Amino acid sequence: MKSTVFSVAAFAAVAAAAPAKNNLLAVRQSAPAITDGVILNYALTLEHLEDKFYREVLDKFSEGDFEEAGFPAPFYAKLKTVSKDESTHVSFLTAALKAAGVTPVEECTYDFGLTSVNMSIATASILEGVGVSAYLGAAADIMSKNYLTAAGSILTVESRHSAYLRDALAQSPFPSPFDAPLTYNEVYTLAAPFIKSCPSTNPPLPVKAFPMLTASPENPKTVTSGTKITLLTDGYTVKPADGQSQIYAAFITVTGPVFTEATPVEGGFSLTVPTADEGKAPVAGQMYVVLTGCNTVVTDETTAAGPAIVEVTPS
Repeated sequence: MKSTVFSVAAFAAVAAAAPAKNNLLAVRQSAPAITDGVILNYALTLEHLEDKFYREVLDKFSEGDFEEAGFPAPFYAKLKTVSKDESTHVSFLTAALKAAGVTPVEECTYDFGLTSVNMSIATASILEGVGVSAYLGAAADIMSKNYLTAAGSILTVESRHSAYLRDALAQSPFPSPFDAPLTYNEVYTLAAPFIKSCPSTNPPLPVKAFPMLTASPENPKTVTSGTKITLLTDGYTVKPADGQSQIYAAFITVTGPVFTEATPVEGGFSLTVPTADEGKAPVAGQMYVVLTGCNTVVTDETTAAGPAIVEVTPS
C-alpha cells in the first residue's frame, strides 16, 4: 500500500508565544469569517446525512430484526421517532435557508456500510454524538438570535437522541457533565467517509477533511483514563518536520484539550488515555482525539490528523 508522509511542524516557537487558552476560544480566533447562511447549510449537510442514515436503517431492518438483535419491542418505534425528528430538522433548515435567500444544500449520496442491527445502532449513537458537538462548536459563530435559539433547540433534541441510543447500547447516557465542541473541519473529517458524492449544484462549504485517524479494533473493550490504546493512521505516516519533536494526542473538551504523548508504532501511535485536571471537563464518554505537534492549544492549523473517536468509560 502506498504510504504518504505528513510532517508535523515543530511548534516550539508557537507554543512559547501562545498562552494556554480555552480550546473553543482558540478555534474561534483561527476560524475564517462564516455567515449564518453557511452555518445553516453546514448544519443541513449533517442533518441530511442523519436523515438518510435512519431511513436506510429502517428500510433494511425490520422490527423483528431488532428484536432478534436484543432490542426490546418499543425500541423500533422510538427509532422511527428519531428518524422523523431528523427529517423535520432537514425540512426546517431548508425552509429557513430559502426564507433567507440562501440556496440550501441537497441530500448527497452516502455509503453507510450497514451490515447488522447492532453495528447500525452503534453508528447511530456516534452520529448523534457528533451532531451534538457540531452544533455546540458552531453556536458561537451564529449572529442571529433567532437562528441561535433554533440551533439550540435542535442541539438539545440531538442530545436526547444520543442519550437514548447510548443507554440502549449499555453505555452511560450522560458520561460527562460537559459535551465537547468540534470545529467545522473536525466534524467534516468524521462525516466525509460516509459521503460518496454530492449534487454539483450544492453551495460549497468552507470545510476540509484532515487525514483520517481511527481507534484500533485491538484496543481494550473498556477504556478508561490510564488505559493504553492505539490510534491508526492507515495509509499514511505522521512525522515531526524536524524528525525529533514530540507528537501529542489531544483529547478535545470544552474546557480545553487534554494532552498526552503519542509514541509511533507500526501503523499508528500508542498512547495512554489522560486524566483531566481537577475542575476541568473530564475525559469521559464519546471523546475526540487529534494528533498534533503542539501541547498548548488545538486549532485547525495545529491538527495533523483526526479526530478519532474513542469511547472512554467514566472512572
